[in-house]
Amino acid sequence: MGKSGYSKLHIAMFPWVAYGHFIPFLHLSNKLAHKGHKISFILPKGVQPKLENRNQYPNLIQFVPLVIPHVDGLPPGAETTSVVTLNQQKYLAFAVDQTRDQVEGILEALKPDMVFYDFWFWIPDLARQLGIHPICYVVVSSMIMSLGSNIRTLTKEMTVEEVTKLPPDYPSSTVKFKAEEAAALLFEAEDFGSGLSFGERIRTAVSGSDAIAFRTCRETEGPFCDYVARGYGKPVLLSGPCLPETKTQQLDEKWVSWLSQFEPGSVVFCSLGSQSVLQKDEFQELVLGFELCGLPFLVALKPPQGCSTVEEALPEGFQDRVGGRGLVYGGWVPQEQLLHHPNIGCFVNHCGYGTMWEFLLSDCQVVLIPEIGDQILNTRLMANELKIGVEVERGKNREVPKESLSEAIRFVMDKDNETANLMKRNHAKLKQMLSNRDLQEGYINNFIQALQDLSNMKSKLQNKMIKPDDVW
Repeated sequence: MGKSGYSKLHIAMFPWVAYGHFIPFLHLSNKLAHKGHKISFILPKGVQPKLENRNQYPNLIQFVPLVIPHVDGLPPGAETTSVVTLNQQKYLAFAVDQTRDQVEGILEALKPDMVFYDFWFWIPDLARQLGIHPICYVVVSSMIMSLGSNIRTLTKEMTVEEVTKLPPDYPSSTVKFKAEEAAALLFEAEDFGSGLSFGERIRTAVSGSDAIAFRTCRETEGPFCDYVARGYGKPVLLSGPCLPETKTQQLDEKWVSWLSQFEPGSVVFCSLGSQSVLQKDEFQELVLGFELCGLPFLVALKPPQGCSTVEEALPEGFQDRVGGRGLVYGGWVPQEQLLHHPNIGCFVNHCGYGTMWEFLLSDCQVVLIPEIGDQILNTRLMANELKIGVEVERGKNREVPKESLSEAIRFVMDKDNETANLMKRNHAKLKQMLSNRDLQEGYINNFIQALQDLSNMKSKLQNKMIKPDDVW
């Protein structure tokens, strides 16, 4: 793996307080622990029990609890984004900023070689004071890092044209925002706690790092990673997607029984992510789109705003019309396992980064309904560059018309449609490549090698064997 003489690393992990960040950080931790490296995973106290079963190496991965203080604007006991609204996340960020002294004490006691973080702008200075390498580990796409205020500064005073204009030498003409999506980028100019905008917080965190690490591979995002490296003038390390081992666990009998009514590859499955809560009219239009497509469907959505159950939110007469052909479910579903069921042939989703990697390893046709910034760019990469799925066309007010959804589903599910068949072949090729164990091993081994080189340089610096200016 590494050069002779390199010792095992001790790495602290400190992600943003959202499960969409905890889990990929833990996936990477498992990959590193598999190679014998020690991990200290800093996380809110109440989160640890929910992640214990994902820790594959408890002898090497230690959870270190953090007490998140209450601040005005947050619900009592709030520790993660799962219990706050988007507008309250700035208070949550501010609350975690108040743990700096706790984190300093933890890092001083643990003395790791490096700390992986993604959101905490104060970590680079703190880490360097303690002789620790700060590594910014990005678990969203490199495209959003290329177009967001990480490379350039966005302000609320900018025009739509200024916001959506592609920066010089940007590597794609199709992975971009449309004019009507400017608000998705301008979110980065919003206040996000501790006197910083969202964009300033991220830019400070990234620019202060010793290296930027991405949870991706060159085969999907290579040109964008190179663009980020040039923009920041920093080394970019790629861990690969760090996909967990495929689970052999069987689907719950209730899902197996329901799906068994239908032909292989005929069922449309929809999930829009744990953070998605629709308005009632949006919810109803969406489920009417599934009814209209004429295919069997399983739709997993949270109850819309103002409703306690999905059943009470369904359009009048909906259940009578669809009968046993369709199921709208308001609880948690085993998304990854469902995607591998042979009777599911199409996956309608938001193209969140974690979900994207899951569907890339499935055989499903893909229909995408992105909502926020990184999801939009992920979608454009999948639909416009890699050509493995279609994006649902929105209306003038960014709504998702039932006709557009139905049309997109029928398009990808038409076995006689050559474009749909080409998408299926493109998807199959990419899945085969990503499933290659040698590829995954190569990425994680090279990643570890780069980390060991960085750690080794620190030792040389401390021993005055090289000058600081010679690093990188």
